[in-house]
Amino acid sequence: MTIRLLSAALVAGFLAACVASGLQFALTSPLILRAERYEQGGTPHAQGASDQVASLIVLAHSGHSAEAAPAGEEWQPGPGLPRLAFTALATLVSGVGYALLLGAILVADGRRITPGEALRFAVGGFLAASLAPAIGLPPELPGMGGEALELRQAWWVATALATGAGLYLLATRRGALAVALALVLIVAPHLWGAPHAGEGGGALPATMAAQFAARSLAVSFAFWAVLGLAFGWAWEAVARSRAGAAA
Repeated sequence: MTIRLLSAALVAGFLAACVASGLQFALTSPLILRAERYEQGGTPHAQGASDQVASLIVLAHSGHSAEAAPAGEEWQPGPGLPRLAFTALATLVSGVGYALLLGAILVADGRRITPGEALRFAVGGFLAASLAPAIGLPPELPGMGGEALELRQAWWVATALATGAGLYLLATRRGALAVALALVLIVAPHLWGAPHAGEGGGALPATMAAQFAARSLAVSFAFWAVLGLAFGWAWEAVARSRAGAAA
């Protein structure tokens, strides 16, 4: 079972990362480079503190990195191919991690894992990890972020966990109490309110910020959809392969 889970997660994570990386390159990376020009005055690859905040927020909201976030101020990926490579690597690591989590939930719940069933739970992952947090903290471009990164990260984690738990209850329980608890879990983070360090996006056009948020969510949905379908397909393919070997 463990080998089967790991194999399916590796396949699903790789395929989802390939799709997401291609979409990031075509849809979100050009907007990030344009925003960096606004922020840095013509030096689009020189990242400042607000750029690092924005990169981390993008990672949290989309479930994968739109641009590789630097590990520290003393080092960061170089422009061009190194940056794209680290972005793809971060997307691959997050894809495998999410696939393992998805598979663990399906196995623990005792469900028959098919592409359709895995897709259904993967859509729940998109709602919990991307869409619900984006209601309070939409994906941000460089130059839009501010202080209080720890508060934002904490709110994102709490929102993702609460939404995921609520959706799980709605999917697996039918009692009135369970449904009421699920709705409370889903709504509570938004009633509490997301922490905001400041208003406004600096010199960035509002249309660019809105376009980036919409594209980031679209890329995230594609990532999760491919992840679910690929995991279900790989799970069945591994079983067929082992059955054929045994025969």
